[in-house]
Amino acid sequence: MPANLTYDQLAVLALTASVAGCARGFSGFGGALIFVPIASSVIGPRLAVPLLLIVDLVLTPGLLPKAWRSADRADVGLMAIGAVVGVPAGTYLLTHMDGVSIRWGITGIVVCLLLLLMSGWRYHGRPHGAMTIGVGFTSGLFSGAAQVGGPPVVAYWLGGAIAPQTVRANIVLYFAISSVISVTSYLIAGLITWESVMLSLLIGPTFALGLFAGARLFNRANEATFRRTCYALIACAAVIGLPALDGVFR
Repeated sequence: MPANLTYDQLAVLALTASVAGCARGFSGFGGALIFVPIASSVIGPRLAVPLLLIVDLVLTPGLLPKAWRSADRADVGLMAIGAVVGVPAGTYLLTHMDGVSIRWGITGIVVCLLLLLMSGWRYHGRPHGAMTIGVGFTSGLFSGAAQVGGPPVVAYWLGGAIAPQTVRANIVLYFAISSVISVTSYLIAGLITWESVMLSLLIGPTFALGLFAGARLFNRANEATFRRTCYALIACAAVIGLPALDGVFR
């Protein structure tokens, strides 16, 4: 069993991955906000974060063909320029902070990003190159540290007069590029190991089932209800992942 996991711990990871995959398949983001806090409390952030990256990178290419056709590729390219700098900076934090500090940091970031999402705040100014690159850097920083770079991008792109299908396509395409950057950065930092690869083979199928279900729900479910459910799940994940509550939940 990778990482000396018990079967109960593996079951927690698998269940969390399925819920996270559903959120990712529906909205194009949000999986990490659910998976990383809980998985970090079970296997530690230096294994949990690369694990999600591997699983997500392998299982989401099916979303790319449609995203490529529908996305504003020029805008996505500018966002990716910022990620090229932000991801390595976040990776540095992940590799140079102690495990408990990283978990507190991840919880703090998740809570702040959840509040941003729940507030409904959107950037309503006119998008321009420097701003887009800056948002890409911020998203890349959060992605490198915890793979939670979605909310800054969503808040930025949803503020303009852009069709929802284009916004979702932009998000999917951008994070495909960001994931490639993250893999490169994690490989250089030594974060992607055989242990994380082997564990991804166990967790991947449940994430895939959630991803499929979320994608099917996108055109069927009530979006407002689904988003509120996702927010509640993210909040629960943040609470369960608190290091201060390790004695309660584990």
